[in-house]
Amino acid sequence: MQRTATEGRGQVRYGPPPLQPGLPVLPELVSVLGAAADHSAPEPPGGGEPLREAACRHWGRRGLATSPESVATGPGAPGLLLAVLGAYGGDVMLPRPCPAWWTPQVRLLGRRAYHVATPAECGGVPDPYALLETVRRVRAEGGDPRVLLLSVADDPTATVPPPELLREACEAAETAGLFVVSDETWRDTVHRPHDTLVLSPAEMLPEQAAVLVDLSGALLPAGWPAAVVRFPDTGRGARLREGTLDVLTATGATVAGPVAAAAAHALGEPDAVAARASAAAALHGRVAAAAHRELLAAGALARPPQAGRHLYADLTPLRAGLARHGVGDAMELEDWLGDRLGAPAPGGQRFADDLGALRVRLSTGPLLGATPQERLAALTARDPLALPHVRRSLDLLGSVLAALA
Repeated sequence: MQRTATEGRGQVRYGPPPLQPGLPVLPELVSVLGAAADHSAPEPPGGGEPLREAACRHWGRRGLATSPESVATGPGAPGLLLAVLGAYGGDVMLPRPCPAWWTPQVRLLGRRAYHVATPAECGGVPDPYALLETVRRVRAEGGDPRVLLLSVADDPTATVPPPELLREACEAAETAGLFVVSDETWRDTVHRPHDTLVLSPAEMLPEQAAVLVDLSGALLPAGWPAAVVRFPDTGRGARLREGTLDVLTATGATVAGPVAAAAAHALGEPDAVAARASAAAALHGRVAAAAHRELLAAGALARPPQAGRHLYADLTPLRAGLARHGVGDAMELEDWLGDRLGAPAPGGQRFADDLGALRVRLSTGPLLGATPQERLAALTARDPLALPHVRRSLDLLGSVLAALA
């Protein structure tokens, strides 16, 4: 089937839904939001002091000392990333695959996005040698790459770059003169926190890296948009923050007052918030591991999921079986698999992957149950995989894949 330019734009207008926690909103956060409901004024552009100070304490507990003057907030990561890139200028280097919302922000600014293949071990970061070669080639052809976007806990691949590989990617960025923006939205959703070391480029390149966190990931529901960004504590970092605030002001991109109150509370990580985040990460990890086993048993490929609420499956080994159903590329696979699973299965083309590659991102949220009660039962169960509704969801995935053999 021929793909038109209009269809390509439609992939942005009708992109995959954001990853959902699959769990009811924590009552404590609902109470905080409700108590702030009469705050009719929005936050100032870049965020009020309570929210920025809460972000500083959040990063401080992760080894990144931060001052409020180095922080900006916005109503969701896409708009905040747009502001940062708009203030910095230049073309952008990204890993392939990458989150579905990254590339549109670059293109909305009229900039070029250059994707670099990830190493075999993980997603989230470009192969360091391929990055250097691509930057060299792009500049020789008249391009102007200035920024590298990467992720330390990756959507879509659900992997965490090993520290040595992340360091090599940062060193390559420094050699190439690229400013690093690290998306750390899923950093605190690592499935096995005692076995997985997550580092930030801001630890390796303190003067050359910004950290972006979408709070509507691990801490807040998707309907409460809020994000924070940490800039280097340097003169250039201060100028970048000022430019970012200019863009946020011009676009009216401010956080709603009640959402800001809930975000500041969540960033404080009180016991209930921390316990929910930890339990949710463990639950999604167990379900993702079970889904991974179903994929491998059917002959599909996937890196073992390490973080987040999803996994990235390569169904290329099942191409012959898919062809019997008229599936020949990622767009057709998205439609076919989504229909049979009854849940979104966005194809790799959404994540800047090759259209001809039969890859999809599968979310763990729909596997937890169809109702809030079923999903909450999965969270509190001693063995969520033994629950009938969870088992049915996994069995459905296995049977759909097994039929392709």
